[in-house]
Amino acid sequence: MEKIKVTLHGLATQEYDKHIKLIDLAAMFPNPNPRFQTVGATVNNIVQCLQCTLDSDCTVEFLTYKNREGQEIYRRSVSAILTCAVFELYRNSRLIIGHSLGNGYYYSLNTDIPVSDEIIAEISAKMLEIVQRDMPFQKETLPREEAEILFKKLGYPDKVRLIKYMPYNAVTIYRLGDYVDIEYGAMLPSTGYAKFFELNKYNTGLLLRFPEPINPTQISPIKNWTKLFSVYRESKAWGAILNINNIGRLNEFAAHKKIFDIIKIQEALHEKKIALIADEINKKIDDVKLILIAGPSSSGKTTFSKRLSVQLMVNGLNPMALSLDNYFLNHDQSPVDEDGNLDFECIKALDLELLNAQLIDLLKGKEVQIPEYDFKTGKRKTTTKPLRISENTCIIMEGIHGLNEELTSSIPARNKFKIYASALTQLCIDDYNRIPTTDTRLIRRMVRDAKFRGYSAKDTISRWPSVRRGEERNIFPFQENADVMFNSALIYELSVLKQFAEPLLKDIATDDREYHEARRLLKFLELFIPINYEEVPPTSILREFISGSSFKY
Repeated sequence: MEKIKVTLHGLATQEYDKHIKLIDLAAMFPNPNPRFQTVGATVNNIVQCLQCTLDSDCTVEFLTYKNREGQEIYRRSVSAILTCAVFELYRNSRLIIGHSLGNGYYYSLNTDIPVSDEIIAEISAKMLEIVQRDMPFQKETLPREEAEILFKKLGYPDKVRLIKYMPYNAVTIYRLGDYVDIEYGAMLPSTGYAKFFELNKYNTGLLLRFPEPINPTQISPIKNWTKLFSVYRESKAWGAILNINNIGRLNEFAAHKKIFDIIKIQEALHEKKIALIADEINKKIDDVKLILIAGPSSSGKTTFSKRLSVQLMVNGLNPMALSLDNYFLNHDQSPVDEDGNLDFECIKALDLELLNAQLIDLLKGKEVQIPEYDFKTGKRKTTTKPLRISENTCIIMEGIHGLNEELTSSIPARNKFKIYASALTQLCIDDYNRIPTTDTRLIRRMVRDAKFRGYSAKDTISRWPSVRRGEERNIFPFQENADVMFNSALIYELSVLKQFAEPLLKDIATDDREYHEARRLLKFLELFIPINYEEVPPTSILREFISGSSFKY
């Protein structure tokens, strides 16, 4: 038997039979923690399912639920089990994925009867039955024309439209019994691996929930996402106005040159929402003097705050930006993280005492001396800038801690208006497969980093996990504290960002650890027909990332 050399986890290299399956190799190296079963592997920095065979010398790293890629494999597979269950139970219904809520995905179910506890119980039982059957996820590659015929016969117009504009001649699918779907990433070897999930009724739909990353056998209680869910419903309504809810439909508009009207309508929806927020602030202006804007990275907060300022001026108000950067403590007073590095994302890195004292004085009409911070020296400058606000002035502060009450604890709630801004993508790949909001923000950041900061795509991708950890700690726990939420996502933006992001991603070498993520994003962006970026208005939030904004940053 011919042999190949396999290096496991960058450690020892051993010889194995050529064509050995990853699942058999994994069985030779069981995880010492049985809760974290092996769900996939990276082979030469490319994520593969465990049914993959090894045909040449390679480097292998096994994936568990601890790894983000392992979580994606697990969630993608459990989602497929849900759609398979609905397919087997209700052939004439349509399950449509919506958005993420907490550690789960929200779905709507188009049936003749409303979703009830009984329907949830029936679907849950069917999912458990599918798990117990231990059905394999059978991968198959079809010619594009054959795939189109298959999904047309199955009654999936969303997938037919998507395949029509794919730039390749073959389509990879997977089968789960009689259920068929397009493959967008590695799956579990079989349904028997998916032992932990929970299906709940939520609002008028279903909420499929997954285990916590730190404990793959535990599912956390449902939290209150009232405001977040409301903005998702608003986004769905916007999609209905635009008549676009998936990539295939977006590509149809792009191919027939109707996308330019879509751009105008989408931008108008943004402007209308910003104007409504400004009107709401104006109604409370006798009390509201401090506007706090927070949101995760690359949400377009800066452009949003500038457009909000314009709408506040339309109402006769005088908005004034106050930078939180000026309130950083000197480096020798700053907190450190678990690795001993200065932690600038920690709220304790700010001089909260001075900030609150000056805000109180400003609200009383007093003049204060605003500090100036020098990032090169890591110290506060000796110079200050005087500031006093008039009766119709409102202060706008933008920063990651804006929704955290600790930031402005000395200011009464009636004097504050809190806004959460994020790119809550309303577009899906197709009815069963979502676009993670984090992908949109990562691509935005990658393009902006290259345009304005001199960072490569490799740099941005390598930093992204740290950025996400900071968001989980400092932003998401406080999002429901917002008085209003603004969805900065643009339904057409990925078709524009594509032409900026693809060359950056192609620069990442195959032996870089970031190669898998680059390859995944490239495959994802291939699904979009490009749109001429010159059609993007100069005041658009998208201009913050691709350049050409009429605002000064």
